[in-house]
Amino acid sequence: MKKIEKRAIMCLLLAGVLVIGLGVFCFRYVKDGGDWATYTANKQIYNDKGKLKTGSLYDRNGKLLMTNVGGKMQFSDTSSIRKANVHLTGDKSGMIATGANKVFANKLSGYNFLTGTYSMLGKGRNVNLTIDSEICTTANQALAGRKGTVGVYNYKTGEIICLVSSPNYDPTDPPKVSEDDKSGIYMNRFFSATFTPGSIFKLVTAAASIENLSDYATWEYTCTGRQSYGGSDRVTCQEPHGKVNLEKALAVSCNCYFGKLAEKVGAEKMKEYTEKTGLTISRDINGISTARGKFEFPQSGGVELAWAGIGQHEDLVNPCTMMTYMGAIAGGGRAVQPKIIRNVKFSTGIPASLPWKSWTKRMIEENTASILQNMMRNNVEDNYGTENFPGLNICAKSGTAEVGKNKRPNAWFTGFLRDEEHPYAFIVLVENGGFGSQVSGSIANKVLQEVVEKY
Repeated sequence: MKKIEKRAIMCLLLAGVLVIGLGVFCFRYVKDGGDWATYTANKQIYNDKGKLKTGSLYDRNGKLLMTNVGGKMQFSDTSSIRKANVHLTGDKSGMIATGANKVFANKLSGYNFLTGTYSMLGKGRNVNLTIDSEICTTANQALAGRKGTVGVYNYKTGEIICLVSSPNYDPTDPPKVSEDDKSGIYMNRFFSATFTPGSIFKLVTAAASIENLSDYATWEYTCTGRQSYGGSDRVTCQEPHGKVNLEKALAVSCNCYFGKLAEKVGAEKMKEYTEKTGLTISRDINGISTARGKFEFPQSGGVELAWAGIGQHEDLVNPCTMMTYMGAIAGGGRAVQPKIIRNVKFSTGIPASLPWKSWTKRMIEENTASILQNMMRNNVEDNYGTENFPGLNICAKSGTAEVGKNKRPNAWFTGFLRDEEHPYAFIVLVENGGFGSQVSGSIANKVLQEVVEKY
């Protein structure tokens, strides 16, 4: 009896291991099956050179961006559209990490976990992106070859309407890039890079102060243009701002005020709010992972904590995650997760996917979002000038981020439209562009005017 009992226990243990193993396999199959099936050794969908043979990519209006024919990529007939969207279509060399044939291969090939990549019609699927290729072209032309990025998304649906990274090129005529080239021409700056945020980060410091300082609305500081921290350590402004409160300091972007404010909030809370606002995480945008932001808030305080609260020091932010935070401010504290795929269809045009949207975690309280909305609108009315954004109820913050000696600062402009019919958040970066509101603000206006006119 003991032998039978031991054997029964052993059989049950083995059965348990089998069930657990089967469960793990099924989970991995559902989760990673698309990656397994679209490995380049799969000759059903790849040719002998490892090139995807099937699937087409379109913009939101059905304009062809790229199609795979027998392992050869074919692109839009319009050169300006090809250039503006190359960081999404990819190129024939496969050097762009966010190119469609890399990140959307399972969707282009028609993979599903029941039939794999088999298709009765022998064709892949049509992937419709959320972007408008013509608006992307407008944004690219506004960047005028300068390094940077432009992003616009609907903060109610999550659809990214515009996404451009520069420099870019025509995928039908790729440039020769030397090994020591540092332009980052293959990098999708919107998703894959991080940059010093400068004054746009003050929107995080402001949120932390609103939710943690009882005197945030009444505390005032007299700016003389310089705040000393002993020796040569100091925070400076471009000019003295006089007596300012939070709203005024945000409007004139007073570094001295926000340096002292970061000290009042404290290093721990500053760290907490960069995490709460999603700036330190990597977001999954339909299979594209955004770069993680990086921040350091010294516990010792002083000038380094002050500069960190201003958006300098070691601060690095990803444009997409910062734009998502703008969506949270506009949306009452939570944001709809951005997405780049609108739908997937069979080659016959029949939908092969269902519409969806997901929400981020709560970043800030609803009341905090409302206060920041009003302050960002005040920025435009009091500083940037409503005449520079005709017809747009725009709420914004500019940033002029110092990036090193003998280099012009990065120019930022980010925010949203407070408009129920046109709920769009945006971000514009021009590397070494100069003043944010002047340089990037004009690009934002040009792109948003077209977005509002079309949608």
